[in-house]
Formats: sequence, structure tokens, C-alpha cells
Amino acid sequence: MERIYLDYNATAPVRSEVVRLMAEVMTEGGNPSSVHGRGRKARARVEDARAQVAELVNALPPEVVFTGSGTEATDLAINGVAPANGITDLVLCAVEHPASRGASGQSALPVTDLPVTRGGVADLDAAAHIFDGLAAKGRKAMVMVMRANNETGVIQPVPEIAQMVRDRDLGLVHCDAVQAAGKVPVDAVMLGADTMSLAAHKLRGPQGVGALIVREGVAIAPRICGGGQEMGRRSGTENVAGIAGFGLAAQMAQQSLGEFAGLAAWRDKLEAGLRELNKDTVFFGEGAPRLPNTSCFAVPGVTAETALMLLDLGGLEVSSGSACSSGKVAKNQVLAAMGVPEALKMGALRVSFGWGSEAGHVDRFLDVWRGQVAQMCTGAEVF
Repeated sequence: MERIYLDYNATAPVRSEVVRLMAEVMTEGGNPSSVHGRGRKARARVEDARAQVAELVNALPPEVVFTGSGTEATDLAINGVAPANGITDLVLCAVEHPASRGASGQSALPVTDLPVTRGGVADLDAAAHIFDGLAAKGRKAMVMVMRANNETGVIQPVPEIAQMVRDRDLGLVHCDAVQAAGKVPVDAVMLGADTMSLAAHKLRGPQGVGALIVREGVAIAPRICGGGQEMGRRSGTENVAGIAGFGLAAQMAQQSLGEFAGLAAWRDKLEAGLRELNKDTVFFGEGAPRLPNTSCFAVPGVTAETALMLLDLGGLEVSSGSACSSGKVAKNQVLAAMGVPEALKMGALRVSFGWGSEAGHVDRFLDVWRGQVAQMCTGAEVF
């Protein structure tokens, strides 16, 4: 039985071109800090990748700080950039990734939640109220809002929020663009972000490498000190092969943005088919702008844990939401922030298409759902 991977928001299979490049770089060897020929070649690999990643998000190459993951990049923003710039408060959109939640929990700064609408979009009226209150007290905030949610695919109004922060001279804006970069156009200048986190493995690069974009003029205190690599912003010998792979994956993802946008047709076909099988199916964030590849849904009476097992037996690999929950179906903070009833939260599933998806995968999913899962459905839950 052919197995079909529909969990691209968790991680994307590495491009064969990236694998070949990384193997080549690993055989070359060389420390980028060495001044001999092999070291200079390794340095060139890193700097070429820095330019490629910068181009993906319309940043300057010196603004790219390579890290070990998107999570580390976000931690560096919260616990490195924020204290270096006199930030007194953190404001987190209520649907932020666990990476932001975890890093903010390690910070000594007070945290305010920015609520979202029932559609999963940051509430701009609530944002204005929160920002006005902080500005009136003379506080300086780092406002954290992701570009696209990893579970629902909902795209957040980062430019509008960034403008509100600038209008009040409130502080800095951090954008978690891990899920968005390579799938939709991401422009750091247009978004108005002061810092931005990225991860290679979401766009068919290797796992274990990420980047923090730090706008020119924004101070940063390193979290990892030592040899002074990454211009003193993140010490440790660079993962040259991983960074080179990240750069090539970023370049190739940028070139295929138009192709990726076409996945919206398959997402819509999937949702229409599920609704035809059960009219009470709920699609979270359906009315908001979303990533073209992502559908997060629940069917009354169907639990995610059971559905995942049945789908897996049918050769379909999907998830119940964030992939950062220790491999288990856990409490869904994103849907809770959207006001989703408990019974529906327990049934939330996420299908995310990607570069290797095919039109027939939608039909296969619907066939398996019809044959193995649909009989579990019961009455509707109000949402």
C-alpha cells in the first residue's frame, strides 16, 4: 500500500538537490573561521546561503543570524533582542506557536495575550486597547505575531499590527514566519517586523538549522557565547552543510511560490468532499486568509486520536495540530483561543499538502475517510 504524506506543516521531506549539496559540503570539510583555502571555501558556503535566505524574505544578508532551529531563533528574539533594546513587556498573539510560549515563559518580562477572533485572526481593536494602555504607562513592548498559524493556516495581519506599534513608538515586532516562508511571499520590510524567525525544514531544507532576521539597527545580546561566530550574535562552529542546504532550499522555495499557491485548489476540493460526507464538518479559520496548503477541521463525534490511527492504517499521514507536542494528541491552545468547544477541539485534524502532493491524494484521503472514519460521525456541535 502506498503511503501518502499529508503533514507538510510538521516538516517537509528534504529536496534531493539539497541532499546532494549537503553531502558535497560535508566531504569538503573546513571550518568557516579558518583562514586557509578550505576554511575560506566553507565561509563562502555560509555567506552564499546567508544571501539566499535573506533574499527569500527581502532582508539584508548581514541581518541573517543562523541558529539551530526556528525555536532557537524565537528564543533569541525574546531573550536576546528584547532585553538588549529596553523591552519591558511581551505581547503574544493568543495563537502563537509553543516556541514563543516556551521562550516567553523563560523571560522575566510580563506577558499580555492578544486575543483572536473566532476565525483565528488577531483582534485589532483589542490590540489597540492593549497598546494604548502600555504606551500610556511608558512601557516598551515586543509584540509577537506569527505570519501564518501552523495549525489552522490562518494568515495574521502583521503589517497592520506593526504600524500600530510604530504609531505609538511602543517597541519592537517579532514575526514567527517559520510556517509561512516558502509557502507564501514573506517580505520583512512590508511586514514591518524588527525580528523574524525561520526554519529550514519547513521549506524542504534540513532539520536542525534556522535563522533569526534582525533588522539593521536593532541590538541583540547573544544567548550562546564563546567564539563569536555569526558576528558575535550566536557562537559555535557553524553547521556549514545544514546552512548551505537551507540556502538552496530557500532559493528553490522562492522559485516555486506560484506552484505552491496552486495547492489551494486541492485544499478546497478536500474540504468540499468532507462537507459532502458530513455537512456538520467544521473548518477552522475557513473565512480568513489561509495558507493554500492547510486545512484544519473537525467532525462532530470523531476524536482525533482514533481518526489518526484509522487514517494511518489506510496509509495516510496527517496530524492533530502542532507537531511540537511530544508526539501525542494534546490540548489545543490555538483552538481554545478561538473559542472552539471542547468536543470539537478533541477531534481537530490537520491536513497539509506540499511539494510532493498529487491531485489523487485528495481522492485517496476521501476514500479512506469514507470507508474507515465517517461511520463515527454523530450530531453537530455548535461553533
